[in-house]
Amino acid sequence: MEILKLLIPMALFLGSFFVFLFIWATKSGQFDDLDTPSKRMLLDDSVKKDNENKFSHHERKEV
Repeated sequence: MEILKLLIPMALFLGSFFVFLFIWATKSGQFDDLDTPSKRMLLDDSVKKDNENKFSHHERKEV
């Protein structure tokens, strides 16, 4: 019975902490765009190829 004196406040603290983290993430825009990251990996190859074609072979920058 005495363990409840410890577990109930701990559960309330953890619950309120996770609610705070969820509200903070929502306000900071974490969940604004859920579609673009999955499509971005499909677009990366075409962007890299376009950038490579902009430079001629002798003008390419070494990174």
